[in-house]
Amino acid sequence: MGARRTERLVNLVICLLSTRQFLTAARIRDIVPGYGDDDRAHEAFQRMFERDKSDLRDLGIPLESGHNSVFDTDAEIGYRIARRDYELPEIDLAPDEAAAVGLAARLWQSGLSSAATSALVKLRAAGVDVDTRSVLGVEPIVDATEPALAACLEAVRGGRAVRFGYRTANSGQPEPREVEPWGIVSWRGRWYLAGHDRGRQARRVFRLSRVSGPVTAFGPEGAVQVPPDLDLVATVASVTAEVPTGAATVRVRKAAGAGLRRVGQIVENSADHDVLSLPYSDPEALAERLAGYAADVVVLAPAEVRDAVVRLLRARAEEPA
Repeated sequence: MGARRTERLVNLVICLLSTRQFLTAARIRDIVPGYGDDDRAHEAFQRMFERDKSDLRDLGIPLESGHNSVFDTDAEIGYRIARRDYELPEIDLAPDEAAAVGLAARLWQSGLSSAATSALVKLRAAGVDVDTRSVLGVEPIVDATEPALAACLEAVRGGRAVRFGYRTANSGQPEPREVEPWGIVSWRGRWYLAGHDRGRQARRVFRLSRVSGPVTAFGPEGAVQVPPDLDLVATVASVTAEVPTGAATVRVRKAAGAGLRRVGQIVENSADHDVLSLPYSDPEALAERLAGYAADVVVLAPAEVRDAVVRLLRARAEEPA
């Protein structure tokens, strides 16, 4: 099944699962991304929609048909998906199985969240009553996708080397890297690329949030050889073990920063704010965490953490809307 067709089916499921109403085929064509992208004839749309309905039923998705009122029996038939029939029963997964499912879900979300949620936006704009509790969990997630993730995944799948700029924890300027990628791991909420650094002739782990600029693949496919005994998770975990090397002093507004308060120590307080001491090993990692609290948190010291927060906020402010 092609990528466009798969995305269209995902949008259709989200649409029909998120509405309490029965939606006619004409309404679905206007609302669901993937159907109204061109000016195909009505007959062509009907054939496409019939194939999609058949695909959903083949996948075991319970598609209901009916009318929104007992007085609408002469109107065009509509469609929806009842949440009670769609949801899976409780599944008992082993820890490694749950981890694999979670990673797959994050990758799926990062690739389809933007297109999928446009279906919900169109539903609301069209006046359709949307059941927000039925959303599939594909709403946009802040920083869920690193810009370098897709290109690195493609290079790993193709077995091709990559070039990119990389900014280390101790350097504000990116340095050129040439890497034979072995795999990508999500570890403690961050994405990492493990591979052979050709310039340093050694095994290296790169945090994707520090990749600067485009990732360019080069060389023939299948040229990269992954070590047969490689344990990607263990490789990333050993390199990213965090041992605090310093403490940052931050001012936190009262009743805010609950996550920071759990790991920090209050060294000063007043009526409207507290000053916390936060242990850290990586100023960039701490900056990413602090930036999420916006104006509720101000970094007082040290300069490396304060500067990292400023760089991060400026970069986000310059991103296209």
